[in-house]
Amino acid sequence: MTTTTAELAVRTAGLRKRYGDIDAVAGIDLAIRTGEVFGLLGPNGAGKSTTVEILQGHRTRDAGDVEVLGSDPASTSRAWRAKVGIVWQDESAPAELTVRETVGHFARYYPRPRDPDEVIALVGLEEKAGSRIKALSGGQRRRLDVALGVIGGPELLLLDEPTTGFDPAARRQFWSLIRQLAAEGTTILLTTHYLEEAEALADRLAIIANGRIAAEGTPVDLRRAHSSEATVEWTEADGSPRTEHTQTPTRTVAELIGRFDGEIPGLRISRPTLEDVYLRLTGQESVR
Repeated sequence: MTTTTAELAVRTAGLRKRYGDIDAVAGIDLAIRTGEVFGLLGPNGAGKSTTVEILQGHRTRDAGDVEVLGSDPASTSRAWRAKVGIVWQDESAPAELTVRETVGHFARYYPRPRDPDEVIALVGLEEKAGSRIKALSGGQRRRLDVALGVIGGPELLLLDEPTTGFDPAARRQFWSLIRQLAAEGTTILLTTHYLEEAEALADRLAIIANGRIAAEGTPVDLRRAHSSEATVEWTEADGSPRTEHTQTPTRTVAELIGRFDGEIPGLRISRPTLEDVYLRLTGQESVR
């Protein structure tokens, strides 16, 4: 199905940004549909954060076309900026204020903000509303960062490595929050190093390597397109384990059924994960 420009929240064509002799972004084309969660993956220095900064209007580009919510972020109005929320990696809220004071203060920056108490509840900080920010845990501060990112009721939310430093429980709680925001219709662009997180949240993904898009698609499509072999494991009659890497696992299993005349001991079939695909495409590790 062809997506029209009117259905896109973000569109870039030939996006480039250079720092000295380094091409941080070397010709990126993106098309993010309104209402979807889009994951941007890549190693440090691949160009993820620079791309997000350009989309937000925080950094200028050297070349290419960019359209975010119908406008060029390099020359936008205050009304446009109110439609874009962003959560950076670094915390920015003043430590001496309480959660309620901080969210209420930021709400005054927007023409039509969400209700501060509603947003505090949305991010799960009701019990900490009267606490000073310096008394919050790392996970609670990150939730506050998200509250500040959504208080203006943005149509687009940019999340730059939002769960870095979270423990597993806090990360799962944060995922629930992102799913809730997406269900409300917010378009979300997420950069992350956590492949499990990207697979759990994103409708589509783009993998960046050396400032370029190496692959793009749904998590399932990426695994299918870039995973060539399955692994078949079983146990021989003498108890010795066997492993075979093959592009035709069904045929291998059929042969084993004939040889074992029934149940195959220790049978296990696995395919390369999204992490395997990611490591291959970014040149960090070979996938067998």
